[in-house]
Amino acid sequence: MNKNETLKDGKKVVIRELHDNDLEELMKFYSDLPPVDRKYLRIDVTNKEIVKQRIKFMKTGRVFRLVALYKGKIIADGALELSGEDWQKHQGELRVIVARSYQKKGLGTIMVRELYFLAVKKKVELVVVKMMRPQKGAQRIFRKLGFREELLIPDFVKDQEGKKQDLIVMTVNLKELWEELEESYSDSDWRRCR
Repeated sequence: MNKNETLKDGKKVVIRELHDNDLEELMKFYSDLPPVDRKYLRIDVTNKEIVKQRIKFMKTGRVFRLVALYKGKIIADGALELSGEDWQKHQGELRVIVARSYQKKGLGTIMVRELYFLAVKKKVELVVVKMMRPQKGAQRIFRKLGFREELLIPDFVKDQEGKKQDLIVMTVNLKELWEELEESYSDSDWRRCR
């Protein structure tokens, strides 16, 4: 899969699957993120061995990773992770991170859209996102997309600085997500990608 997309500022980007040989470029993307953006990620993305293992985990068929590139440089990373447990086979967890200079240009929405299409192919019914309480911007974006907060667990996770944080779990039914995206983005290029 290679899709050419145009951001709100006119920049042309390519959305494609993450490849094994993308490790160095992915490490550059992660290291260029401001520390405040890396602080609330679930793993230390500056640890090359951990990132390498995540790429290898894609071979299980339960994790699908997409990247966005501008002039060959990774500017966004997204994942859809499926549970290996029977009781959660209808669920998929979504994660997206966009380089600071490409935020608010429609790239996050494009990444969510492409992960949505993957979720449909994999017969996901319920999409889950998890984040820490300080991630207010992410919470706003996902609420706008129809996600609702299902659970808040106090002091459940630790950020990259080792400080305990509340975990927020949000969900949306895949059909409801599509309806919200169609309504919110009917004037954009969303519908042509259907």
